[in-house]
Amino acid sequence: MDDYREMSKAYKIFFLLSILQLASYGQAEEDGLSVIQNIVTKMSSDIKAENIKKSPVDGWYTITKGAYIAYISADGRHLIQGDMYDIETQENLSENIRNDSRKAVLDSYSSDDMIIFSPAEKSNHVTVFTDVDCTFCRRLHNQIDDYLDLGIEVRYLMYPRSGPRSPSWVIAEQIWCSKDKNNALTLAKIDQKFDYENDCDSAAISKHYIMGQNVGLQGTPAIILENGHMVNGYVSAAELSDIISSLN
Repeated sequence: MDDYREMSKAYKIFFLLSILQLASYGQAEEDGLSVIQNIVTKMSSDIKAENIKKSPVDGWYTITKGAYIAYISADGRHLIQGDMYDIETQENLSENIRNDSRKAVLDSYSSDDMIIFSPAEKSNHVTVFTDVDCTFCRRLHNQIDDYLDLGIEVRYLMYPRSGPRSPSWVIAEQIWCSKDKNNALTLAKIDQKFDYENDCDSAAISKHYIMGQNVGLQGTPAIILENGHMVNGYVSAAELSDIISSLN
């Protein structure tokens, strides 16, 4: 199986297995965030201390790896994997954590490594994971001017769902190797040819793909707002503007 496909399927499994090892570690000598952080980081070097925090529930801690979340008891014995809700406010507390994680991931990524369509007057920006062969991705891009007219800057990251060495992946690399990436993307969305350089560093596509996995991507298009909230699937410019306004 292709390495990237394997990684996509194994990413969550690795995270859970790492934490399950922690759960079998036994009762911690004393309660406290620093103790849990020490145990977790020793069991899995891929999880950093800053990814382990107190949860909203006393006696439990939150462990995050990208968009994946688990909760561990203060004695290091019990593990819960799933979403936590505040029944009184009907708020998904786990999704709030995911939003923060997505925002941190995207904020750390240079806009130079994105394909950006900017409006004359920018009011907001969204990051869109796209696949050139995705029907609804094409629909969104066909209406790109509608988003720009509402002041929404669209920052594209490539996510060829069929994986490396697939036709979609090759086209994504060709787009990245074009002198005019914006125009190349637009032409690719309507199956038109475009010029590109054969000798080009297209490693950005792999980075985009891995980032999509890290933020919990389930399909394309995936639209991530400035606060990290993810909208799965196509929404019109007007609908997206309403969603942005409702979350501000």
